[in-house]
Amino acid sequence: MPRVCQSAWRVLGRLALEFLRKGANAKVYEGAARKLNVTSDVVQHGVEGLTYLLTESSKLMISEIDFQDSVHVLGFSEDLNKLLLQLYLDHRKEIRSILGELTPELPSYHSLEWRLDVQLASRSLRQQIKPAVTVKLHLNQNGDQTTKVLQTDPATLLHLIQQLEQALGEMKTNHCRRIVRNMK
Repeated sequence: MPRVCQSAWRVLGRLALEFLRKGANAKVYEGAARKLNVTSDVVQHGVEGLTYLLTESSKLMISEIDFQDSVHVLGFSEDLNKLLLQLYLDHRKEIRSILGELTPELPSYHSLEWRLDVQLASRSLRQQIKPAVTVKLHLNQNGDQTTKVLQTDPATLLHLIQQLEQALGEMKTNHCRRIVRNMK
């Protein structure tokens, strides 16, 4: 591989890592584009593609062999494949930590209060039965406690319970266990 091409990929690798750490920077792309004698769009697309390759590989913590197989399909030279592999191996832990910081903090369950309300009649309808389930859900998020009030009819609540039980049942299958194990 010519020295210019190898240095261009090193620049793109450095920019991809900076993109993950700090986000996109148009001025940096323009400076790299002048240095490499290409347009800033080419640099930007190269950085985005390389960032995607590195983040997806790091998310899945793929092995060296799997990474090489994935990159080999792209049709790059052997030297470039080795350069990309080295970039991945050197920075995969850092990329995983950056991605871990970017994940949103989702609320977690704290407690639940519920009440069953039944409207037996109204002025216009004397023989009406209209049940409603009111749920007060207490959640924790970033140390703060929030409350959500939800109201539904019993039929919808039963359907929701069935769907959640079905989802829990699917989590016990071998396929889902394998996926969850690979996500960690």
